[in-house]
Amino acid sequence: MSKKTPLDRRGFLRIASRYGYTSALLAVAGTVGPLTLEGVGTAAAATEADRDKTTPVKTLKFGASGFNEQNLKIQESGQLWFARQLEKNSDGALKIDFIGSNAICNQLDCVKKTQQGIVDLFTASTQNSAGSAPYYNVLDFAYMFPSRAAQHHFFYHPKSEELLREPMRRLHNIQFLYTHCELRGLMLGKKFSDAPTITSIDELAGTKNRVTGTQLGRIAMQLMGLNPVPIAWEETLDGLKQGLIDGAETWMGAAAYANMSPVLSQAVDLKFFCGTEHTAMNNDTFESLPAHLQDIVMETSFEAQQYTQREQERALIEVVGAVENPPAGTVFGDNGVRVATLSDEEIKKAEQMCSPEFQPAEWEQWRSRLNKMSGGLDVYKEIYDIAREIPADADVASVEARRWWQG
Repeated sequence: MSKKTPLDRRGFLRIASRYGYTSALLAVAGTVGPLTLEGVGTAAAATEADRDKTTPVKTLKFGASGFNEQNLKIQESGQLWFARQLEKNSDGALKIDFIGSNAICNQLDCVKKTQQGIVDLFTASTQNSAGSAPYYNVLDFAYMFPSRAAQHHFFYHPKSEELLREPMRRLHNIQFLYTHCELRGLMLGKKFSDAPTITSIDELAGTKNRVTGTQLGRIAMQLMGLNPVPIAWEETLDGLKQGLIDGAETWMGAAAYANMSPVLSQAVDLKFFCGTEHTAMNNDTFESLPAHLQDIVMETSFEAQQYTQREQERALIEVVGAVENPPAGTVFGDNGVRVATLSDEEIKKAEQMCSPEFQPAEWEQWRSRLNKMSGGLDVYKEIYDIAREIPADADVASVEARRWWQG
């Protein structure tokens, strides 16, 4: 092997066949600088040798939907980092079999396969997971979170146990561990290439937009006149390119890592509800671990929440280019995607059009259902208030990290 041979997919698979897929992934994720066949091969050998020092108490199968070593450098939601830290923090007592790239489960069915015990850990968006585990919808009320900082504040908050995590365990056998935090907007296709940069919600009225698996997100889109249409992912990129649909609702990190950017023209930062790519665990599996390993899982999840708090914010600017006038060298900059940042007045106008604060009747059925599932809490109101315990303009970096399970 030459030190100068760039790593390609065939070379990666050769390394994976020799040292194991997870060790190869971890080697790539841990490599700083250019990826070469020799460099990654050497790192994979060392990683596998280190991982094999101890006989594991438990091997956990991790279904990471579409994630792999490449797109986790674009969206820093930390799944490979979390897998490696679990092994390190447990001194090898836990071994992680990382299966990404939709090889064992995808965005829509990873949660189901985790509930069934086919995989032990999984990653997918909470919105796509809500189809099989409806209590996830508690995160998706329009404009419940005013910022990414407010999202992190809630997920660290001790009351997230009562409002989110305990019902997820009780109702769906899911131990919610940690999550990346972004807010969803509208990614406009090539039809808007020659149009002025969007400055008002009114300019989007009547557009036809692809909607993901979210159930509550559709309510908000309908109220804003954004005509949500469910379209298979395989047809979405061509639809955006050809102008068959106007846009797609998602967050900017997802648009970048899912290779949407080449068919986009504008990323409209509506911030209208959560984009949360979370990592969770089959709760029966969690409960079956010895107490000291349960503690390690929770501590590592706490570290992973801090990792995403730090690294995802950096990647949004430096890798994605989720800023006005994205610079060259970022995904948006290199693909000519303009970021449309709406004024506070326009965001307020959108909020008044669709949020439970201003359109309560439209949300009453879901609020009542989720309140009953929670055990009688007013979950929307409680999370809404927690999200406003910090200043509206607080930086993500300023959010205090707290061990939510310790109260």
